Amino acid sequence: MYPNLTHEGRKMNNNSDRSSINLNVRGILPSATLRINELSNKLKSEGKEIFKLGLGQSPFPVPEVVVESLRQHAHEKDYLPVMGLMALRQSIAEYMSRVQHISRRAEDIIIGPGSKELLFIMQMAYYGDLLIPRPSWVSYAPQARLLGRSVYWLPTGPENNWQLTADELDLVCRDDPTRPRILILNYPSNPTGCTYTDDQLLELAYVARKYNIVLLSDEIYGETRYDGEHKSIARYYPEGTIISTGLSKWCGAGGWRLGAFIFPQELKPLQEAMAIIASETFTATSAPIQYAAIRAFQGGEEIDNYLATSRRVLAALGEFIYTKLSQMQVKLNRPEGGFYVFPDFDHYRQDLAKHNILTSASLCNRLLEDTGIAMLPASDFGFTPDTLISRIAFVDFDGQAAIQAADSIGNDTPLDESFIIENCPKIATALTKMEAWFKGL
Repeated sequence: MYPNLTHEGRKMNNNSDRSSINLNVRGILPSATLRINELSNKLKSEGKEIFKLGLGQSPFPVPEVVVESLRQHAHEKDYLPVMGLMALRQSIAEYMSRVQHISRRAEDIIIGPGSKELLFIMQMAYYGDLLIPRPSWVSYAPQARLLGRSVYWLPTGPENNWQLTADELDLVCRDDPTRPRILILNYPSNPTGCTYTDDQLLELAYVARKYNIVLLSDEIYGETRYDGEHKSIARYYPEGTIISTGLSKWCGAGGWRLGAFIFPQELKPLQEAMAIIASETFTATSAPIQYAAIRAFQGGEEIDNYLATSRRVLAALGEFIYTKLSQMQVKLNRPEGGFYVFPDFDHYRQDLAKHNILTSASLCNRLLEDTGIAMLPASDFGFTPDTLISRIAFVDFDGQAAIQAADSIGNDTPLDESFIIENCPKIATALTKMEAWFKGL
């Protein structure tokens, strides 16, 4: 029997004094993505066959030119400025100009040990309600709860590609138009793989400006959009948008822990407030990592080719998974970027109920127990427990080998099902096992 993914009934050690724990922390569980990753690794270490479709860690290697830069700067040991290394901030400003045609200065950028940490201190620095489209990445809401802030979930649906509409945003703001608010947009989306059109971004920008909303545009997956045409909403709402980016997804460097927030000059007081908090908490991001990141944001032919091939592999894999799940009568939207899909298993609700599987968490538990497939329930992304949706992170493959195989085939040849079966065998096997499991209900 595999350990249960839910935490119902878990009790603190009898020797613990619950009264000494901050009220904002009580009841909050460890991050769902990290929890599933640690559980998957534990089960693998015990000799069980596990298909790691839970944690969204890029399968691709860090580009060699960036790794070489890290080698060259391994000796860097000094504390760097709280806001970050000026040369890195300049490199990111030039990257934004080159890629997004957005004018920002090096002084408008703050570097942190992961965009997750920057998000937390931003919420600490800005006293306002947090608006989050549902579904949403697992850590946005818990961070707000840790700080005692109000969270408002904004509905989306598959009919709108799981994207927030301007009408829904206007609806939540109109009765109290001057209330301070932060809106987080994440696109391409974790958990859905969907992204926004230009028209959708324009309409959202209009409403955000109307209510003077601070908009955090989490574009950590921007470079993984399959068609390479990611656009930032900062083009349309420059004065109120903070862009969040980093190295974890497009550069394969999640464990390096480097993130960046890019501010408009109008939000300089918020940036300075975050720097004060940073100075009293993380101090500065690792020096060698910051020096190496300069090379990543400089781009160039090698990195451009790396991005193009990794997008090509992800697009083929996303299409393969979309097709296979659709053939199983599972509803999902076709992914447009990143490495996620958000399948709805409601077609099997009655069959699942016969086995007392009534929630997304119990569905994920049983799949892990019976097949070794690890994925996350919709309840981790803002949905009620009875929503039979899960998030699949299609990352359990050798990214280095897949890139080499795709390059050897050539850009003119499509990456078909045979490519996926040969180069992403664990994902193909996981879908076969999943199909057999549902047929056997």
